[in-house]
Amino acid sequence: MYYKVNDNSYWVETYGNGEPVIMLHGFTGSVQTWYSIKDMLLENYQVILIELPGHGRTEAVVDSMKACCHDLAVLFKQMNLSEFHLLGYSMGGRTALAFTIYYPHFVKTLLLESATAGIEDKTTKKDRVLHDHNLASYILRNSLEDFINKWEKTPLFATQLQLPTNVKAKIRKERLMQTKEGLASSLQTMGTGSMPSFWETLPQIICEVCIIVGADDKKFVQIGKRMKQMLVNSELRIVQNSGHAIHVEQTEIFGTIVNEFISRRRTSHVN
Repeated sequence: MYYKVNDNSYWVETYGNGEPVIMLHGFTGSVQTWYSIKDMLLENYQVILIELPGHGRTEAVVDSMKACCHDLAVLFKQMNLSEFHLLGYSMGGRTALAFTIYYPHFVKTLLLESATAGIEDKTTKKDRVLHDHNLASYILRNSLEDFINKWEKTPLFATQLQLPTNVKAKIRKERLMQTKEGLASSLQTMGTGSMPSFWETLPQIICEVCIIVGADDKKFVQIGKRMKQMLVNSELRIVQNSGHAIHVEQTEIFGTIVNEFISRRRTSHVN
């Protein structure tokens, strides 16, 4: 259903009962990203799926990741949510991390799948902003299908070529449900280049954090190891035979990691 936040409308799907687990998808994704994982959690939790600005059915214009996080905080208050487990993948992971920094009182546990804390080096950050801007321009100049074809050839997703044909078709269909304008806007307002660097802020996060990366995603393995060093209350799970999208490439293992991590925290919270 839609939730109105100021002039923006966010698409939210809610399933089950229990402690809430909120899931945020990645770039070119939607609530469908999480359907398989959702089904693995419904026995014990309420699962809430949200489509981020520029994606799916959400009709929202934000000028920064901070603005998106502000919208989410207003949304959660509308939904009468005071505390929850927060899971995000890639762009959704960066958003989840930012939200935890801006609004720590909401977040009981944080789970980050293939996420970074941003770019520290000013020159590298400037280059990434330019890269994201150029990619956004490419999206607007070409057809959505042309961009998705290009996006699917990104080395980040090379391991997904080994997925079953029906799974690849489902992912592609989800990507093709987006709009050019939405994706371009997302890149320029919530891309890795435009987001703040949170590396220095990581030690301030006191909730328990589970960092999940695929062993074949070498860049994010290194990022994950560094994040673990800086997050005082964290664990790092490196999943074998998986690249960037562990929830797709090793669905059962990913679901088990999420379930076990949250369940342990739920039990310790009760005790």
